Amino acid sequence: MKPEAVLLDLDGTLVDTAPDMVAALNQLLLERAAPPAPYALARNQVSNGAAGLLQLGLGTGATTDAALRQRYLDIYAQNICNNSRIFNGLESFFNLISSGRLRWGVVTNKPAWLTRPLLAKLTPQPPPGCVISGDTLPDRKPHPAPLRLAAEQLNVRAERCIYVGDSARDIEAGRAAGMRTIAAAYGYIGPGEDIRAWQADFTISRPEQLAPRIAGL
Repeated sequence: MKPEAVLLDLDGTLVDTAPDMVAALNQLLLERAAPPAPYALARNQVSNGAAGLLQLGLGTGATTDAALRQRYLDIYAQNICNNSRIFNGLESFFNLISSGRLRWGVVTNKPAWLTRPLLAKLTPQPPPGCVISGDTLPDRKPHPAPLRLAAEQLNVRAERCIYVGDSARDIEAGRAAGMRTIAAAYGYIGPGEDIRAWQADFTISRPEQLAPRIAGL
């Protein structure tokens, strides 16, 4: 079917948030007199949110420490868009959306109190027709409910949507929602992770490949 809407994951797909998320982690580690996390290693944990970063920096027990997690999020919220940017190469995607042939939206597991300020600072044009955050519904990706809600808000049938993400749970959610899926291999993917195992319909290695891939459908 010809697509009518494109939904994107946020961190690692639409926006390169790693510089600010890793910086927040290293500020927290400095406060706790712990060694800083290497950027190249921490970058691959950004799609796993605060839990993945805290585990990397402070071990497994840190993921269940509510006060520690909140301190990390507070640091990040105060510096949410110092160096985060929409990925270079997505300009052609926004040109495609501006042509009026497609609608677009964001579906992320990031909570709304962080998602909204970030998008407000980045001001993508045209703006997304919907934003579904990790706390919009009781269920989060890989559950398909957030993607189905996004399609509903865009007034598009799920099977007419494409979902683009940089993690296995993104592709799992998209497939479960009945959408075609595109794996963003340029995102936050750990070394040795087999993207082919996600069984996405398509894979792109660079942001500039997204628009022609969609146009080809």
